Amino acid sequence: PVNKVSSVRGGIGEMLLRANCIRDRDCEKCDFEDECIVRRTMYSRFEKKPEFVTSGESAGYVLECENYEEEFQMGDILEFQLLLFGKTIVYFSQFVQAVYQLGTVGLGREDSHYEIAYIRNTLGKDILKGMNICMDQCKVLTLRDYVAYRLRQNPGQEGRIRFKTPVTLKYQGEFQQHLSMEAVLPAVLRRIFIMDCFENLKCEALRWEEEYPKVLQESSRPITVYRYSSTQDQKMPLKGIKGEMVLSEIPEGLLPVLLAGEVLHIGKNTSF
Repeated sequence: PVNKVSSVRGGIGEMLLRANCIRDRDCEKCDFEDECIVRRTMYSRFEKKPEFVTSGESAGYVLECENYEEEFQMGDILEFQLLLFGKTIVYFSQFVQAVYQLGTVGLGREDSHYEIAYIRNTLGKDILKGMNICMDQCKVLTLRDYVAYRLRQNPGQEGRIRFKTPVTLKYQGEFQQHLSMEAVLPAVLRRIFIMDCFENLKCEALRWEEEYPKVLQESSRPITVYRYSSTQDQKMPLKGIKGEMVLSEIPEGLLPVLLAGEVLHIGKNTSF
């Protein structure tokens, strides 16, 4: 498929279930749910759950993949990024084991087998050497670290926000068909608040009280991504919009917020 993170996520979840579930995947009747590795990795519980979070989706990880190729030959490399947040970080090895196991079972409709070529941290240092995981290269960073790094790159006050994968946004109770700061900025602020709650940090819902940056140019198109849900045993359409906005001058206090959104991502089904 063009968008691959849903397939990777589904494969990781399936491998974790095969390796750890001892109650026939009947989570509602499972008396080991509190200690379940699958729950702690794919569906990490909030330390303090926001009232508006009603689904079981986890805030503990995000998958990224910017490879849109649809044809792969033997020897080709598919690279993706896995970002772990908060307490989910300690289960890094469980994710690696699941990705390894998925390679032996096979990915996708053709059960395509693969091997892990390399694992690198954010700084480009190798975590995998031979068959060994070098935990000393697993560096824990904060969102503040990332924002400070991006600010040192001097991104400037004029900005372009590009959504590389389809984003599903709601504004005033309706799913959006086009990009706007009125929908995007509250979604970023809400996501930051969600992550604070996930780690049980003292926080309040964030709001931007000043005028929004003016959108000078907007181009977007509707996109539908189909994924197979093993829990519902059916193919499900995920609808979103893909495109970009060119903004006027960005207020100095708003730039760190938008840069944080590069890491946290926004919208429904954010994790993939």
